[in-house]
Amino acid sequence: MILPIRTSVRPRKPPYANYALITVNVLIFLITYSPHYSVMGGVRVLEPLRAAAYQFMLTPARPELWQFVSYAFLHGSVMHIFGNMFFLYLFGNNVNDRLGTIGYLCFYLAGAVFSGIGHILVGGGNVLGASGAVAAVTGAYLVLFPQTLITVIYWFIFIGTMDLPALYFIIFKLIFWDNVLERRIPNVAYDAHLAGYAFGVAAMLLMLATGLLAGGGFDLWAMMKQWNRRRRYRDGVSGGADPFTGRTGTRRIKVKEIKQTSAQQQQQKKLATLRDQIGTFITRRNLPDAAKAYLQLMSLDSKQLLPRQNLLDIANQLASENMPAESAYAYEQFLTHYANYEYVEQVELMLGVLYSRYLNKQALAVKHLKAAAEKLSDPGQLKMCRDELAKLQT
Repeated sequence: MILPIRTSVRPRKPPYANYALITVNVLIFLITYSPHYSVMGGVRVLEPLRAAAYQFMLTPARPELWQFVSYAFLHGSVMHIFGNMFFLYLFGNNVNDRLGTIGYLCFYLAGAVFSGIGHILVGGGNVLGASGAVAAVTGAYLVLFPQTLITVIYWFIFIGTMDLPALYFIIFKLIFWDNVLERRIPNVAYDAHLAGYAFGVAAMLLMLATGLLAGGGFDLWAMMKQWNRRRRYRDGVSGGADPFTGRTGTRRIKVKEIKQTSAQQQQQKKLATLRDQIGTFITRRNLPDAAKAYLQLMSLDSKQLLPRQNLLDIANQLASENMPAESAYAYEQFLTHYANYEYVEQVELMLGVLYSRYLNKQALAVKHLKAAAEKLSDPGQLKMCRDELAKLQT
């Protein structure tokens, strides 16, 4: 059993629209939920809603226009409303942050409509619940934040937590496993979920591709464009074309051979081995060993640079292991080479705290804390940043 509990990214400003949607869903649930038994054909049947609420369910036999929205605000049990609102809170806050209040509300309602249409097209029965709209929000998160990490709690023989990349967790666990392979739970609108995911992914990709939504450089559309550039480069090189001049045909290029000493060759092998180990450890979410390998790598060559997310994970791990000097060096590396990171202010805040509280470097602490204070939107983080600055400047 695997359940996501948090993401590695936080909204830069309060997601009021998402809070409002959760509140409205809960209020409507409290008003309409009234479990009782009724007799149908001589059989006692458990009815979850008050009689007046059933007209707002989506009834594919004779659907009314308003039902394509109203059905998404009805829920048939406490676990039904809790599960949907939990996932809406988990993924919706950051999507709300990117789309804005009005854009997010319109997107959420459109997700409900399209998931309802998908449910009807495959011949589904009467349906209620926000899961289709929540699936659309989750699909949007997949496109907008594919490189973030999702912390999940697992329990099989053992109970524990691990961090998984959002791209793979949402695609393989939430979409493929839960809604394609494991369709065992009765009375679950799996096809409405799939329609919601499809709408969320397609809508966000379209908005990014057309410029209606500004890309952050780390979204799925940016990843696809980068992949396409690499593919064209490989195709051009394999076809005999010079990717820089556009000329085709075979060209002889004189390459000056640089001879390495035996010691240099050995060091290069060690560096390559350590980089491979770090990549393997992080893939397996073994961050303590990845951090150890990183420190060995830095002792051999302090100019070695890791991929953006790997370096950030290791810097966080070193900080959690109470290694302030080493983690500060990793964070400084990150800022030097990945200054366009969309949540760089949180790295600045972490560095400022490390320099202030643990390394006694007040000038550097003030520099990074001031940089963080200009961009931080989380009230708690901003207060901590300002309090730390006040201590340093008194």
